[in-house]
Amino acid sequence: MVLLGITELISHRINKLGFFRPMIHGGDVPDNDIELIRSQYSLQTSYDSHYAVTYDHALDLSSSGREHELLELILAKYKRLEEQCDFIICEGTDFSGLSSAVEFNFNARIANHLGCPVLITGSGKNKSPAETLEVMHAARREFVREHCTIAASIINRIAPDDLKETSRLLKTDWNYEDPVFTLPERQKLSAPTIGEIASALDARVLHGDPESMMCEALNFKIAAMQLPNFLNHVEQGSLVITPGDRADIILGCVATAFSDNYPKISGLVLTGGFEPVAQVNRLIDGFARVPIPILLVESDTHTTSSRVDAVHAVLASDNPRKIATALGFFESHVDSETLARRIEVTHSTVVTPLMFEYQLITRAKTNRQHIVLPEGAEDRVLQACEILLRREVAELTLLGNAEKIRAKIVTLGVDLNGITIVDPAQSELRNHFGEIFTELRSHKGMTLDVATDMMLDVNYFGTMMIQEGLADGMVSGSMHTTAQTIRPAFQIIKTRENCSTVSSAFFMCLSDRVLIYGDCAINPNPNAQQLADIAIASADTALMFGIEPRVAMLSYSTGQSGHGEDVDRVTEATRIARAARPDLKIEGPIQYDAAIDASVASTKLPDSEVAGRATVFIFPDLNTGNNTYKAVQRSAGALAIGPVLQGLRKPVNDLSRGCTITDIVNTVAITAVQAYVMNSN
Repeated sequence: MVLLGITELISHRINKLGFFRPMIHGGDVPDNDIELIRSQYSLQTSYDSHYAVTYDHALDLSSSGREHELLELILAKYKRLEEQCDFIICEGTDFSGLSSAVEFNFNARIANHLGCPVLITGSGKNKSPAETLEVMHAARREFVREHCTIAASIINRIAPDDLKETSRLLKTDWNYEDPVFTLPERQKLSAPTIGEIASALDARVLHGDPESMMCEALNFKIAAMQLPNFLNHVEQGSLVITPGDRADIILGCVATAFSDNYPKISGLVLTGGFEPVAQVNRLIDGFARVPIPILLVESDTHTTSSRVDAVHAVLASDNPRKIATALGFFESHVDSETLARRIEVTHSTVVTPLMFEYQLITRAKTNRQHIVLPEGAEDRVLQACEILLRREVAELTLLGNAEKIRAKIVTLGVDLNGITIVDPAQSELRNHFGEIFTELRSHKGMTLDVATDMMLDVNYFGTMMIQEGLADGMVSGSMHTTAQTIRPAFQIIKTRENCSTVSSAFFMCLSDRVLIYGDCAINPNPNAQQLADIAIASADTALMFGIEPRVAMLSYSTGQSGHGEDVDRVTEATRIARAARPDLKIEGPIQYDAAIDASVASTKLPDSEVAGRATVFIFPDLNTGNNTYKAVQRSAGALAIGPVLQGLRKPVNDLSRGCTITDIVNTVAITAVQAYVMNSN
């Protein structure tokens, strides 16, 4: 978890990240940490470039007196990786291959040879606060004795009840310049998943989809009692171990998943090689989705429970739920800015897609807002909500039929503890919202009965929640058209002061920068005033998200080189925008190549502050904008985040119906940032 948290912190402050392990275990199974970091941060370097030697190879070299050759080999591999990276995170050995003294000495020497400051990690598991500090003091003394530079220390897995005393002792006994951070034990991180247990037991999976296999087994229970007595001992997240011929226990465990009166278990292990009898199998097979994984092993119950107890959890690349939990936990307990300064990372001026996404999440976490999601029963929305809750990005409310949403949560196996579910059809707010909407639309002949019926529409209900201050923003569109999503916002929230146009912007994340494209989704043929509004709104969006706005008003002509109705419209829009916002850098009309390419700009507009350096691109019409953003997205491999709606008094954002889970997470984060800025102004 510490490795993942540190990598997350570093990856958004530099451009090209590297990860290196001097020594790994060999064999056919790839190193888990290398696979985790490569997958999570999309590292393009080969697997072999991330480590130097295996333990067996290192032992052979050391035992034959060729230790110098071993160090040269490690340095050579490191230097080859260094040529491809701006910064490398180097993870030491895991103290499981050699003696502790040998590995400690090895890690210290490698750190010095590579010129790496050291981040000391220690475990507080099964130690008193005094014992934990004694171990950390000893480790620090040994690294200093080896002339290592200490960046910081992290104590992990402290018993929650000991955290306060550990912090008190650190304040009085840790008298060093380098800081120490503390993280309590988190059961969901230390507990193995059902999939890990199945692999360790070499179990046959009778039932269980990939999502349910990622659930954590927070404890395990051996079911030897009759069902009524056993149910009194079931706990949340229990893995139940029972002989395969106990039909009563099997059916009782399956039933707990559908009952609000008992905790939800994480899985069932059937022992002795006994498959459920035909009648039980037939009953279970009748479910659309079996709500818990069911595993079968040949070993007896006692042997199986001993083997389950020995399974250790790992943070693996194929478990996004646990990764999100680990990152959220690390970020909530470690002062990232202090740690970053200690590591002395050089901040890059380039905003990469990864950096941009990180900044979104960080800003949203810092000032948490309440976001309503009308499409409460949609699979992607629920899966995105789990990530958002685990990373503590926003408070969330789902709209829809509560019974259907809860059933879908069980079916997907997602953990949405803490989420709010509101059914507009059952809500006491429906009549109140109908009265308000009647008043808002009275000039259009709206009646109370019609308005109250319209509040059954989740998008109207969600928009009214924002209008009445019951939520800060809304994200919809994965199952609705753009018109269905934003029409309520036009009618209820309306545009902000000094802006008569609602428009959209896309964040176009290229390999080395993030650009703003507007408008690519809303206005088909904007006039000069509307184009000016779009330009100003897009510049404000750029500012809101840390991008310096240099606005290019695009046309097929640059400067005074061309004339015609379309060029004249862009020229007039540029004049209006400059007059309204003299603080902004705006250039137009300008061609795309002159706006983005410095060499072209030097010929066409050599004295422009925008040409060749534009960050905000305003397209003359929807046809041009929509086609251009899709062409850049597909041809250049850019990540397109949006559309983000601009010009409304409060934020409502539209998803595409083909959106991914990541798209939803990013859009919620964007909406949360918009909401905070709008509420602050």
